[in-house]
This record gives sequence, structure tokens and C-alpha cells, in this order.
Amino acid sequence: MAGAIASRMSFSSLKRKQPKTFTVRIVTMDAEMEFNCEMKWKGKDLFDLVCRTLGLRETWFFGLQYTIKDTVAWLKMDKKVLDHDVSKEEPVTFHFLAKFYPENAEEELVQEITQHLFFLQVKKQILDEKIYCPPEASVLLASYAVQAKYGDYDPSVHKRGFLAQEELLPKRVINLYQMTPEMWEERITAWYAEHRGRARDEAEMEYLKIAQDLEMYGVNYFAIRNKKGTELLLGVDALGLHIYDPENRLTPKISFPWNEIRNISYSDKEFTIKPLDKKIDVFKFNSSKLRVNKLILQLCIGNHDLFMRRRKADSLEVQQMKAQAREEKARKQMERQRLAREKQMREEAERTRDELERRLLQMKEEATMANEALMRSEETADLLAEKAQITEEEAKLLAQKAAEAEQEMQRIKATAIRTEEEKRLMEQKVLEAEVLALKMAEESERRAKEADQLKQDLQEAREAERRAKQKLLEIATKPTYPPMNPIPAPLPPDIPSFNIIGDSLSFDFKDTDMKRLSMEIEKEKVEYMEKSKHLQEQLNELKTEIEALKLKERETALDILHNENSDRGGTSSKHNTIKKPQAQGRRPICI
Repeated sequence: MAGAIASRMSFSSLKRKQPKTFTVRIVTMDAEMEFNCEMKWKGKDLFDLVCRTLGLRETWFFGLQYTIKDTVAWLKMDKKVLDHDVSKEEPVTFHFLAKFYPENAEEELVQEITQHLFFLQVKKQILDEKIYCPPEASVLLASYAVQAKYGDYDPSVHKRGFLAQEELLPKRVINLYQMTPEMWEERITAWYAEHRGRARDEAEMEYLKIAQDLEMYGVNYFAIRNKKGTELLLGVDALGLHIYDPENRLTPKISFPWNEIRNISYSDKEFTIKPLDKKIDVFKFNSSKLRVNKLILQLCIGNHDLFMRRRKADSLEVQQMKAQAREEKARKQMERQRLAREKQMREEAERTRDELERRLLQMKEEATMANEALMRSEETADLLAEKAQITEEEAKLLAQKAAEAEQEMQRIKATAIRTEEEKRLMEQKVLEAEVLALKMAEESERRAKEADQLKQDLQEAREAERRAKQKLLEIATKPTYPPMNPIPAPLPPDIPSFNIIGDSLSFDFKDTDMKRLSMEIEKEKVEYMEKSKHLQEQLNELKTEIEALKLKERETALDILHNENSDRGGTSSKHNTIKKPQAQGRRPICI
């Protein structure tokens, strides 16, 4: 009895000790996950769990986003999850998104998962028109998105209409031109076909390299008022702070690069930017909500920290990640080369097999035709021989009749007819007999010639029969061909060995491989510069081509601003756009 009571007490105490949990739903750009979190967990505990689940190590770019009364907010790392102003109804939902953007995606984004998440987020922002993208650049970006999803273009697989269900272009671009979906698909596919050989991660990186030069890429906009009460927009991004006219989000009126800002602070609803140059006036502005000021300050601190971090030597962790990424890239490149060689050898083997099958079929057809020719020659020879025999017999019969006619003529001549009438009749009969004898002689001569011709034809037919038999004998005695599936040639000895053992990978590099890879990378850089020039020419060609189909009345304010910037000789590079007002930043600020 006592033992039972003790057991129940032990079970009750164990049950009391179990921590209380709540359910959290995490929404990424391509998946949803649910976790059971302890009530005492802080934001960092949940964030680290999500990053471990995704296998993400470049955590400094990302955060967990939620919405408070139509205002975006980010989960604080040092504050309990449930202490945030979030809905207490389970599951509590957060969005795992990029909070900070790199200055140069190719140099800073190391992990493939990081590149993929940025690609999906930027692509969605462009399609949702949160980032303005010119029509011709939209088509180019769409072609890289198709390459990332479908791999290399294959006309036998990717037939007309295969992009009908894909969302690839902003609705603004589609509505701006009198073009059917088939016309857009044709232009996207033309560029898609040129991306052959690019893996998914390479196509996504090309997408980001183009997108990062768009003016609105990576900029967080906030409605503010300056000390005069003028409505403005504040833009915060990886390069600094920018002040915009509310009607023009493409070109900032003035910019404050991070390295020219001495201090950023806010008190209540007033935000203060102090430039490093004391000759430049302090810029103050207000936002409508205290919560927005806190968000602005978070973004400023985070972007400034990353700005300074990029200008220092990489940490040991980043160096290790970059080294691993280089090795992984080299391994993938070697693997792609090996697969490409195997594919080429397989295609060559298939071509050889098809050629052998074609030649075998051709030889069978030739043999069949030779047999048929031989049979026809034999039949022709038999017919000619029979005809020659018949003609010879007819000639003999005609010769016999001609002799009989001659005898009859001689007999008639020898007969004496006394009366005049009998004489006349006899002369007439003699004449007729002579004519008949002449005709018989001519027919006999013709038949004799025909018999000689038939003998000659018979000799030629027998010669053709002999040649057909000889050709059939040559075909039958030709040497046999190699097997249809030849064994692929062994790989060259300088290719690194790659063995798969269970779930582990073993890959050995040689110095020559790394040197060759370095040379290939340098070559790719040169090719990329040439391709960039070619690409710009293609973009201009496409812009000119579709310009005639544009509906001017459907142009948005951003379209008009972009065209004006282009007409003034501006550049679409966001980095260059920011440097221009930077050069003017030495003057007093009056906005």
C-alpha cells in the first residue's frame, strides 16, 4: 500500500516538472514548419532552432517577422517569445525572412541555402512590385528563374505553352504591352535557351546579381516628416540612409552613407541623424509611431554593423564557410564535368549504335534488292530463251513456206496454158506467187534478225544474273560489326577520384586540378565581362522591339520616372545611384 502511494506521488511530481509548451508555426519562402516551444524560451532560442533545422549558418541576414496592427516587427533575441505583442492563439505564426541585404550577393552569400532563400524572397518582391523592375530586365530575370526550376532547355520537353501556368513577370509589365502570353513566353524562352549548363545555384546567383542593381532592392521605406512638416520617405539599406520624395522611390533626394554618419538616435517620436562632417546640419525627422522609430533604429544598427563587418577581415567561421563553399563548388564542378563527359560518351555510343543499325538495315535492304534483281534476271532470261526458241521455230516454218511457194511458182511456170484466158490467169497467179514469195523472204529475214537479238538479250541477262550473284556473295561475306553498346572509354588519369561509400563522400583533389580550376575561374571572369556587354545589347534590343507594343496610357509613375532617368543618361545600377548624392553630401542639408 505504501509503495503504491509513493509511486503515485513520484508520478505526480514528474508530471508537475514537465515544462509547459506552446506551438509555433514558422513560414519560410518555400515551406512551413511547426515547433513546440517552452514558455520560457527567448527569441534567440526559437531563432537558433529554426536555423539548425534549415542547416543555415549565415544567420546574421535573417530574422523572424510578425505583424502588429499593420506594422511590421521583428522578434527580439533577448526577449521571451510570448512577451512580444503577438497573438496568443496557437499556433503563433512567424515569417522567417531576410532582414538585412548584402552589398554584393556573389561575394557575401556563401551557403547555397542562403542564396536560395534570398532568391525566393527577391523574386517574390519583384513579382509583387515591391521592387521596381524595368520590363526588359523582368524578361531576363524570368529566364534565369526558369533555368533554376527546369534545368537546361530541351525543345523536345519544353514545348510551347510549358510556361503557361508560371508566374514570371510582374502584372504591371504584362498590362503595359499589347502582347499575348505566347509572345512573352517566346522571348523568355529565347534567353532561357542561352543559359544551358548553369546549375540551379548558379542561375539563382545570376538572378540576384542582376536584381541587386535595381534601385529599390533591399530598401526599407518609412513615411516620415521633417522639422518643417514636409512629408518624406526614409529608406534604410545596406549602404546607408536615403531621403526620398514620396512620389519618387527610385532616386533619393539625399543620401547618408554609413561611413559619413557619426550618430543616430531618437527620443520619443523624433529621430536624429548626425553627419560625421560637423559643417553639415543635423537632420531630424518624426514618424507617426514610436514602434516605427524602434524598427528604424533596429535596421540602422543591424545594417551599420554589417557595413563595418564587411570592411574587416572575415571571422574564422566565415573563412571556414567560404573554404568549404569553394571546395563544394569545385567538387560540384568536377562532378558536372564528369557527368557531362559520361553524357557525351553515352550520346556518342547511341549515335554509333544508331549508325550501325542504319548501316545494317541498309545492307539488308541492299541484299533484298539484290535477291529480287537476281530473281527478275532469272525470270527474264527464261522468258528470253523461250521467246528465242519460238522465234527460231517461226523462222524455220516461214522458210519452209517460202520454199513451197517457190516450188509452186516453178510448177505453175512449167504448166502450159493454151488459152489466152488461162495464160492471163496463170500470169496473175505467177505474179501473186512472186509477191508472196518476196514477202515470205522478208519476214524470214526479219524473224532471223529478231532471233539473233533475243540471243544477245539472253546473253546480257545471264551476265546480269552473274553480277547479282557476285554482289550477294560479297554482302554475305562482309565482316561482323562491333556490339551495339560499346564499353565507355576509361576516364583520363588526371581526373580526381570520386567514390560514394554508404552515406559518406570521399573526394581527392590534386594541385593540378586546383590550378586548372583557378584558371577556369579567371577565364569565367573575362567571359562574364564580355557577356555583360552582350547582355546589355540584348536588353536594349528587346526594349526597342517591344516599345512599339507599349500602351503609354498604362504607364505607372515609377515607369515614367525610370524612363526619365534613362533619358537623362542615368544608370540602373543602385550602387552608382547612391554615390551621386554622396558626392554632394558636403553641402548643408535643406529638405
